[in-house]
Amino acid sequence: MAMKKVLVVDDTAAHLQQLKEIVSDAGYQVITATSGKEAVAKTQAEKPSMVFMDIVMDDLDGYGACREITRNDDTSEIPVVFVSTKNQRADHIWAEKQGAKALLTKPIDSDVIVKQLNTYI
Repeated sequence: MAMKKVLVVDDTAAHLQQLKEIVSDAGYQVITATSGKEAVAKTQAEKPSMVFMDIVMDDLDGYGACREITRNDDTSEIPVVFVSTKNQRADHIWAEKQGAKALLTKPIDSDVIVKQLNTYI
């Protein structure tokens, strides 16, 4: 059986590396992106099983990238989970309206990430 791919998106190198290690240690192949535009392109090209994405990024923020992913017929079935410092009630509501399955808050908790993987893959 082929290893499931997970796209990890963050414009901060330390957060990207931490998420990458958690997902990889959980037994998944990890693809990375450092911007919303790159995330949309890689989601379309690679068809990952799931996407973990930061919200605050240059060029195209996570909300915009999530909208593009979840509203495209080719990628709409791919679950997107935000991992961000944004944690207001409005952020959670807006994340859901963009099509995200969840909004997890930083600092990153590996158990919570693994639980999301188990839930959506």
